[in-house]
Amino acid sequence: MTAKTTPKATLPLTEPAAAGSCNTVLLRGRVSAVEETRVMPSGDELRTLRLVVPRVPVKGRKATVDTIDIACWTAATRRIAGRLGPGDEVAVTGSLHRRFFKTPAGAASRYEVEAAEIRRVSAPPGE
Repeated sequence: MTAKTTPKATLPLTEPAAAGSCNTVLLRGRVSAVEETRVMPSGDELRTLRLVVPRVPVKGRKATVDTIDIACWTAATRRIAGRLGPGDEVAVTGSLHRRFFKTPAGAASRYEVEAAEIRRVSAPPGE
């Protein structure tokens, strides 16, 4: 009888924090619209974009997608986000964050991925 081996994980499990927890997100999808730039009250600049990520197909179900907000805080990720346009396919690595804010209806929250790295995989068809 031979022992079965488990495939190696592709997440950075060798990092010190990985022993207790891990907040690493890897996404690949298409940019849905031109990025938006906002200047925060602190003076920090934030660029955001939306990524459309197809879900894994399930037999007997209609194909679906997830639309995920990507927050770009660093100069490098803001620069890359500024060069992207609708239809560009990108790979994003980062971490999941929950953002809280006030609305006229009261407090609200939203999940977004804070980008650590963005890489264009391909341009839209026809370019």
